[in-house]
Amino acid sequence: MKHDNNPGARDNALLHQSLNRRRFLMLGAAGAAGIVLKPGTASAENKVKTTARIVIAGAGAAGLTAASRLSQELDGAKITLIDARREHFYQPGFTLVGSGIKPADYAISTTAQYVPEGVELVQEHIVEFDPEGNKVVTESGKAHVYDFLIVATGMKLEYGLIEGLPEDLIGQNGIGSIYHSPAKAEATWQAMSAFADKGGRGVFLRPNTEMKCAGAPLKYTFITDDYLSRRGQRGKAEVVYNSNNKVLFSVPIVSEKVRMLFQERNIQVNYERVLKAIDPGKRIATFSTPTGTEEQGYDFIHVIPPMRAPEAIRNSPLPWQTGPWVDEGWMEVDKGTLRHERYRNVFGVGDIAGVPKGKTAASVKWQVPVAVDHLVAEIAGKTSDSLYTGYTSCPLITRLGQAMLVEFDYQNNLVPSFPGVIAPLEELWISWVMKTMALRPTYTSMLRGRA
Repeated sequence: MKHDNNPGARDNALLHQSLNRRRFLMLGAAGAAGIVLKPGTASAENKVKTTARIVIAGAGAAGLTAASRLSQELDGAKITLIDARREHFYQPGFTLVGSGIKPADYAISTTAQYVPEGVELVQEHIVEFDPEGNKVVTESGKAHVYDFLIVATGMKLEYGLIEGLPEDLIGQNGIGSIYHSPAKAEATWQAMSAFADKGGRGVFLRPNTEMKCAGAPLKYTFITDDYLSRRGQRGKAEVVYNSNNKVLFSVPIVSEKVRMLFQERNIQVNYERVLKAIDPGKRIATFSTPTGTEEQGYDFIHVIPPMRAPEAIRNSPLPWQTGPWVDEGWMEVDKGTLRHERYRNVFGVGDIAGVPKGKTAASVKWQVPVAVDHLVAEIAGKTSDSLYTGYTSCPLITRLGQAMLVEFDYQNNLVPSFPGVIAPLEELWISWVMKTMALRPTYTSMLRGRA
């Protein structure tokens, strides 16, 4: 996106300041990224020799990272990566695209460029998981037999569960949704920017399901509020956030901080509101409430759809059979090892894993090494004590140029990576730098097994 065609260019002067400031930004970003990278790969003599057949279902962040890690750890394994997708989306960048900070192509690359040498990429959809028969079946009817299976299919966005919302309406009639794709994130930016130019009623929400990056609904609310203020329209606008439950964030101390910031910025909060339907012509959204339904008019609405496991997973034996994740189909894995509770040669990583925390790219960085450690240890006839403790990270943008780097675990403890440097509940410029500049190269290194 060129700035002469960018209606938000005047708002983003902080991104185009002096040469010295930009050089400092670049050095800071490179330094932050460098902290979390590891050099090199395992030498040939340290690799575990095996003829094991390993299938990785899904070639998103988790699947590609697993493929890279396994190819570095094993010698002789037959590793097959199965996914029909050609494009690879840097999903943490969708918020930046939807905020006019980055162009759509910032978040787009190709799956093939991250596939390690020696790993077979099968570009088909998986239509059946058969853990009893140790195989998956692709849309062509071919069965891929495995000794070990890593499931990294991600999740499915269910826009169709919201009545009146076909996906092609995103970017039109005041409807936005940054989650859909880079193109729709950019269309959302255009719709939000038009709203920020005029004011009116902005409605924001999150679904009543597990979701990837639960901080994104809050980020986009903050960003829209900031654009309204920068363009002198905040006094002509009403900003409303609808929480699906009785809190704003799953970590109590973070929820309270967000509540205080919303109150300070005059952002209205409605609790226990779940979007059920939209009338695009009348610009009315219908929410379910504890006592019935409620209609809310809008000039701009940011929709985040319900999310659940892909159909092939939901229809397989792999999901939880009891508990809170049955309806959505998340995989029944041990929350510490990511190993399936009933099929010991199966692991679930990334968004598909049915664990209490961890549907972010940052979680993938910590989950995949744990699953790979246990898999490789079993091949080698050993055991692993590696555990995933629920680490999740959310660089929570609170205005252009500031963010809070929120990191936490299963116990809702804050676990800052840079204690004494980055305070987790402070709105800081350096946290903004990490989100907008440092995290992308770190993510790419993760895909290549080096983060």
